[in-house]
Amino acid sequence: MPTIIMIPSRLAATRLPGKPLSDIHGRAMILHCWDRAIAADLGPVVVACGDREIYDTIEGAGARAVMTDPDLPSGSDRIYAALAEIDPDGSYDTVINFQGDLPTIDPDAIRAAVTALDDGADIGTIAARIVQQEERDNPNVVKVCAALEDNRTRARALYFSRATVPAGDGDHFHHIGLYAYRRQALAKFITLPAGQLEKREHLEQLRALEAGMRIDVCLVDSVPLGVDTPDDLEKARNLLAA
Repeated sequence: MPTIIMIPSRLAATRLPGKPLSDIHGRAMILHCWDRAIAADLGPVVVACGDREIYDTIEGAGARAVMTDPDLPSGSDRIYAALAEIDPDGSYDTVINFQGDLPTIDPDAIRAAVTALDDGADIGTIAARIVQQEERDNPNVVKVCAALEDNRTRARALYFSRATVPAGDGDHFHHIGLYAYRRQALAKFITLPAGQLEKREHLEQLRALEAGMRIDVCLVDSVPLGVDTPDDLEKARNLLAA
């Protein structure tokens, strides 16, 4: 499956203004993400930019960028707009939506999202087992309901929630917001109206489930650091100090 990795990026972040261009050891955070995507060795990597400053940074580093409408409503819309510009003939049939705030992610985790498509899913994603009780109860930690116990490493996602689900004894799984789309699934997804459950949980992936699309999830070893605040940025700097 010819694969392309798309990184949607724009400057409008309230908790960490200018987040994609935040400095980590002399290199913008978005470039660290680009490095990780390249290391996954799945195909070309393109940054779908909503701002000229990001575009100039990417192009100045010798990477590839595409300007998109800054008013697009989501990262999914942004990567699809960029994809339509650079690949109008549909050469790439697998599209990875890799958020530009995961500068420490293991490239193996990016590859895992693609393997989640192996059994015919429309969308592949990843999750890690929750090991700390406070994460189970934290509404900022999105949980995925999937039959990933008993040494299974891949299963169909049945639901995503900010609540502590499923009920009963057993493991819970922290969803990581990285997606591999079959191209036709991405084209369908961006045309769907926001779903009722999506609005209630504020989780875009529920739109796909409500529309009958299949999402499979692969289990990975750990949750990568997502950079949303100045404290997160400092943690990323420490992790990448080597």
